[in-house]
Amino acid sequence: MEYDVVIIGSGPGGYVCAIKCGQLGLKTAIIEKNPTFGGTCLNIGCIPSKALLHASEMFAEAEHGLEEFGVEVGKTKLNLKKMMEHKDKTVKANVDGVEFLLKKNKVDTYIGTGSIPSAGKVTVTNDKGKTEELATKNIVIATGSDIAGVPGLDIDIDEKTIVSSTGALELSQVPKKMIVVGGGVIGLEMGSVWNRLGAEVTVVEYLDKILGPMDKDVSKQFQRMLGKQGMKFHLSSKVTGVSKTGKGASVTFEPVKGGDEQTLEADIVLISTGRRPYTDGLGLEKLGLDMDKGRVKTSHWKTSMDGIWAIGDVTDGPMLAHKAEDEGVAVAESIAGQAGHVNYDVIPGVVYTMPEVASVGKTEEELKEAGVSYASGKFPFSANGRARAMNQTDGFVKFLADKETDRVLGVHIVGFGAGDMIHEAAVLMEFGGSSEDLARTCHAHPTLSEVVREAALATFSKPLHM
Repeated sequence: MEYDVVIIGSGPGGYVCAIKCGQLGLKTAIIEKNPTFGGTCLNIGCIPSKALLHASEMFAEAEHGLEEFGVEVGKTKLNLKKMMEHKDKTVKANVDGVEFLLKKNKVDTYIGTGSIPSAGKVTVTNDKGKTEELATKNIVIATGSDIAGVPGLDIDIDEKTIVSSTGALELSQVPKKMIVVGGGVIGLEMGSVWNRLGAEVTVVEYLDKILGPMDKDVSKQFQRMLGKQGMKFHLSSKVTGVSKTGKGASVTFEPVKGGDEQTLEADIVLISTGRRPYTDGLGLEKLGLDMDKGRVKTSHWKTSMDGIWAIGDVTDGPMLAHKAEDEGVAVAESIAGQAGHVNYDVIPGVVYTMPEVASVGKTEEELKEAGVSYASGKFPFSANGRARAMNQTDGFVKFLADKETDRVLGVHIVGFGAGDMIHEAAVLMEFGGSSEDLARTCHAHPTLSEVVREAALATFSKPLHM
């Protein structure tokens, strides 16, 4: 049997690519090494973490935030087992949904490890060592990424005491103390979950700010917010050792610019220092595919070999599920002879903490470095009527627009609902809109989205409500 497309990996990039291929009438197969579809995102990443984030937010709200609204519930009690059941139920619903969609779109599925002996052929090896060869006109590598660890250190991540994000989603009890190595998105999300549930959380970060690539104003404000929630930070700190102790684990670190070494101990240490492209077992080196620092080199998602494509975390760009999804659609369309397209300048990023952080486009630091002349406008949630009514007054919206043309180059939000509000800016930027375009668009009152409008007003003129 010969396929039009065989996709290796069923994460967001892979399964979306498969669905789109099926919709376009291409005979398609998808290979997944794990027993369930959906990859890291659905099984041990985006989806389960959001289930715990929301559940822990509800717990914190019941414990600290309801009395101000006149809602008295008495002493709160955490049922961690029930919370984990909610997470597992959420994962199952999403995984089952992907399996249904693959069947609906007539995608053949294979459980096993995929490898590429040559262009036009894919070998599937199941868990018993049995192999099967598939012939195909096109191969899409969508194998995602894996935890990166700490550069230069050999750390025993046992997923019990020293954990990755995978283990942090499965803890059987709330630790008294948790150390998070890495102040990026994953570390702050998982750290905030356990902080809300009662753990004392300390973040150790190599850079001089959390959320490294995000706008500096946002990072500073967000760190202050997390500090108020009880999280502690050691920035500009290089981790030199992580090891188990009698009662838990310890982290040793020193100032990046020199100074005395410190050691902290905790019940749980979370290693969240980023991810690396996962291409193990594909046979790419033997195949002679062009690579760059572990990533598959591509041009419009085509690799250096005809008929072999790559998308998502194994390629250059942000390691985001929605970036992989868009690439999956674009590759399917390209294979079908259509014009696949992804606008890499308009890919939003969201940190799903409380409050949320969201960003799209350039940061102020990037514009300065590139020598771009720009205008900036900010507006705080504290000046918004709906935010006051909800007791969600922390944070702001920040616009960055070209000084000459007013075309919006970047928007950054820290505050309640930021992850949903950022898409108004993304649509505006996709159409090459200006801050004035958005500011002159009528917004319903009272809504949090009025903060976005007021920030746009502040960019080309003056805000109305401050």
